[in-house]
Amino acid sequence: MDLQLKGRLALVSGSTAGIGYAIARTLAQEGARVIVNGRSAASTEEAAARIRAETGGPAEAFAGDLSGAEAAQEVVRRFPGIEILVNNLGIFEPKAFEDIPDEDWIRFFDVNVLSGVRLSRLVLPAMKRANWGRIIFISSESAVQIPTEMIHYGMSKTAQLAVSRGLAESVAGTGITVNSVLPGPTKSRGVGDFVQDMARVNDKPFEQVEAEFFEHVRPTSLIKRFASPQEVASLVAYVASPLASATTGAALRVDGGVVKSAF
Repeated sequence: MDLQLKGRLALVSGSTAGIGYAIARTLAQEGARVIVNGRSAASTEEAAARIRAETGGPAEAFAGDLSGAEAAQEVVRRFPGIEILVNNLGIFEPKAFEDIPDEDWIRFFDVNVLSGVRLSRLVLPAMKRANWGRIIFISSESAVQIPTEMIHYGMSKTAQLAVSRGLAESVAGTGITVNSVLPGPTKSRGVGDFVQDMARVNDKPFEQVEAEFFEHVRPTSLIKRFASPQEVASLVAYVASPLASATTGAALRVDGGVVKSAF
């Protein structure tokens, strides 16, 4: 299927690894001009070069912390006319509620929510002038089923849903769509490292730790495994495309059935 993305300018925040990298690579495969983002110049340049080598598509690097205003303003200045914005930048950390200080609540909101709010605000004027654009927030099933082991993370993901729906309402009747995508447990770099550490500490193979995770921690999963970043990226690429013009204001699940609802 041709997603009709050739030549579209796309920014994927936090895209040097994991879900973000898979999204950037998939958009490049479809012919989009992708801006790869990370905090380190070396890792960002390496990721962009790898995407160019793997896809033959265009990929440029922007190194900077997009949770801050200065870097956000700079990327929009350097790459005017961003047509597709994927707000993927995010952090997570298992921690008991009693051990989460005020500073962590603020940090999670700043990185996971405000970064996307700021970037969306900066790219929206150009999208309105062109009467076309795609803004996608990478949320989580944790926005709907708040995990007791990281309530501050769940809070930030729920906030993304509110921002996404409200922003979609604000551009009603235009060619701009705004959606959230909700991955479930995904074998991204952070999750993969976490599970590998658990396997090493408990002297168990990865597959056993994965099976125990879905038996005890996410028992409602229907696929009973971690999704791959590519499985998430495939949905995001479609939502970013002109083919998804009637999909807006939605919270789209790619959670492996973890959320126990038909709606």
